Amino acid sequence: MEKNKKRTLTISSNLKKKIDTSSIASSTKKSYAVDKKKPFKSSKPSDNYFKKNEKNFFNPIKKKTFARKFVEQQATKDFIKKDNKPTGKSKLKLKSPVDKRDFKLTVSRALNVEEIEIKQRSLASVKRARLKEKKNKPESDEKKEFKKVIREVKIPEQITIQELSNRMAEKSNEIIKFLFNMKVVATINHTIDKDTAEYIVKEFGHKPILEEKLSIDSGKKTERLEGEVKTRPPVVTIMGHVDHGKTSLLDSLRDTNVVSGEHGGITQHIGAYQVKSKDNKMITFIDTPGHAAFTEMRARGSKITDIVVLVVAADDGIKPQTVEAIKHAKAAKVPIIVAINKCDLPDKNISKIKNEMMQYELVAEDLSGDTLFVEVSALKKTNLEKLKESISLQAEILDLKASYTDRAKGVVIESKIDKGKGPVSTILISNGILKRGDHFICGDAWGKVRAMINYEGKTIDEAHPSMPVEILGMNGSAFAGAEFAVTNDEDEAKKMSEFKKISKNNTKTLPKDKTTLFENTKEKDELNIIIKSDVHGSSEALKMAINKIEHSEVEAKIILSDIGMINETDVSLAKASNAILIGFNVKPNREAKKLSEEQKIEIKYFNIIYEAIDYVEKSLSGLLQPDIKETVTGSAEIKKIFKVSSAGKIAGSKVISGEIKSKSKARIIRDGVVIYSGEIMTIFREKNQVKEVGTGLECGISIKDFMDFKENDIIESYLSEKISRSI
Repeated sequence: MEKNKKRTLTISSNLKKKIDTSSIASSTKKSYAVDKKKPFKSSKPSDNYFKKNEKNFFNPIKKKTFARKFVEQQATKDFIKKDNKPTGKSKLKLKSPVDKRDFKLTVSRALNVEEIEIKQRSLASVKRARLKEKKNKPESDEKKEFKKVIREVKIPEQITIQELSNRMAEKSNEIIKFLFNMKVVATINHTIDKDTAEYIVKEFGHKPILEEKLSIDSGKKTERLEGEVKTRPPVVTIMGHVDHGKTSLLDSLRDTNVVSGEHGGITQHIGAYQVKSKDNKMITFIDTPGHAAFTEMRARGSKITDIVVLVVAADDGIKPQTVEAIKHAKAAKVPIIVAINKCDLPDKNISKIKNEMMQYELVAEDLSGDTLFVEVSALKKTNLEKLKESISLQAEILDLKASYTDRAKGVVIESKIDKGKGPVSTILISNGILKRGDHFICGDAWGKVRAMINYEGKTIDEAHPSMPVEILGMNGSAFAGAEFAVTNDEDEAKKMSEFKKISKNNTKTLPKDKTTLFENTKEKDELNIIIKSDVHGSSEALKMAINKIEHSEVEAKIILSDIGMINETDVSLAKASNAILIGFNVKPNREAKKLSEEQKIEIKYFNIIYEAIDYVEKSLSGLLQPDIKETVTGSAEIKKIFKVSSAGKIAGSKVISGEIKSKSKARIIRDGVVIYSGEIMTIFREKNQVKEVGTGLECGISIKDFMDFKENDIIESYLSEKISRSI
């Protein structure tokens, strides 16, 4: 009876391993009923089960039994979940016998699990098939390569690598890699000039378009004048060679003494003055330095002028700066009046000067030309009125006009930082009226006119065309040559200033070589220099002169060039960068002087540009490696080699020239090739140690750390000395 009873098995919910059902189906035909348990409730085998099957628990059939259990458990879960899920709003527990039978699972039902596994395998096989199909696709079916888009790239005066990559839609690292291949190390924050940017854009296959430089066009003669137009005074620039008497001539015209206030009798700054003629007409004079270092300042003077007065010494003739001044004037397309100074000297040669000027297309009127020549003497004040008349005549021919009602425009002649006044700039008004209280833009600086001071040192309320004035009220120092213009209000001035600062963006600019854009130059020893000057003009001139000092091994690197008093920041920067600190017409404040003494930073003070340049050249010379000069003192030929227990190998030699000295430097020459360089240890003469051996004598020579002697080798003794070099 017990054998015929149905066996009830409980499947544990913790078992999830799947068993192959095919083997189980063949092993038995009996079906086993499985009681449905509550969802999510673990069901352990009952005690009755183990009692009933105590005899058969460890028999050989147990493996099949447990295998069947695992299959039935998995199949029961899927069967209940999928096919026999109770319907309705609530899940009710089925307690009736009919319900239990419905949930009984036979082996035949358990075999249906294979269908689920087949479906799962089918999905995997589909994935594999798709992957295989993708691999076997021909190249034509791959993603089509997109054609590179050629873009029109706008290039300003300066642009960062990051911004350039954005405009080209190229990766910034690709641009950096391209520059690295060209031996230029850069980062995305580096700024490059328009020429370099244009080259990069072309290399990447794009079309460069150069942006027009936005600026305030001031002082243009072609400018359309508005408002009340009147004749303005001429702006005259005095040019010429150093010591030819430019400033002395201007002194005589103004009845002042400017030369005495200049260091070394050399004009270091640009001065602007106004002089009245006999007919009460005003003439504006601009005095420029004649030293070679002030080329840029002379060029700036020629651009803002109407007439150039070329001063030539009667006893000296045409000099390099004279020729340079002629070139600047011709480039600016302004008429030239030649003033032959020092005509009171006995050794004057006027005809020679006139003949030499013909080489530069400056032909005097008495030689059938159109150039005015005036013989003057600044010292004796001879023919000064004649010079004024010539200038007024030339101005009438030019017919100079300007608006006397329009907003003012002009050019910065000079700028400085005054201890009591702050930033002060000398402005030459080219057009319009400048009034006190006007807001203005000057380069990348802006401000409001707090006060105006004319050439006589008087405070004025208005400045007219061709008038030089000093203005106060700028938020910072402006560079000489910067354009000046009055704005509507403060907001407009601020916006224009910010725009110019962004456009300038001259930090971390890549250097451009003179010969080629990208050249792998040899690294040089650098001399860091910090320059502080009283005015921008002198700072620029000194900077330009230092940059002209060239050498293949060393170079001067100016890390800071500014105006104003030397402060603590300058001293700290000099300490950090190991730089020399040059003060040109300026001194340090108390704090800076104290800090320089503590940090042992030497500050060099100069008031003449020649001396500053000489100091820099000497400092650069100190960085040069000295030359090694060798002097051969004697030579000996090896005849025989001896072995000595105490000294090793000794070269038995005969001195063929000069003297062989002990402890001197020597080299071994074999077949015309130097095989070793060292030092002579000892010299033996007839078993005695000697200090030197003369020509024709035989001796034994030992060389330090060398014993590979061979017969017919030459031992050459020499002296070496270091010779310092200079630029």
